[in-house]
Amino acid sequence: MSSPTEDTLVVIKPDGVRRGLVGEIIARFERKGFLIKELKMQTMSKALAEEFYSVHEGKPFFGELVAFITSGPVVGVILSGRDAVATVRRMVGATKSWEAAAGTIRGDFSLGYTDNTIHASDSAESFTKESGVFFGKTRG
Repeated sequence: MSSPTEDTLVVIKPDGVRRGLVGEIIARFERKGFLIKELKMQTMSKALAEEFYSVHEGKPFFGELVAFITSGPVVGVILSGRDAVATVRRMVGATKSWEAAAGTIRGDFSLGYTDNTIHASDSAESFTKESGVFFGKTRG
């Protein structure tokens, strides 16, 4: 039995955009069979970033996350495909670049902990919240 089609969000962070990795990263998802449903480049305001990362508010790294994601343009992509959330998370790799396996996006491109090239929603609920914040509309 095949898994249902679902949507997920990835955000290519300022380090990935600055380094010219947007096309390569999106191509990996397309080659895997995911469809792009929405695509948007923007520089996030502090308020938008704080809302986007609100799940981490109060944690010691919250300020650093917000400062980094607002340091330059980012590219948000809604991807659709079978078992999208889990599959995309596997393709992205571990959060800490030094723990990410070779062949994953972070394993191949990331340089640090905050500057880890890409964000991916970790659940269907996170996708709904994060995509609504990023694209400025309510989903559900």
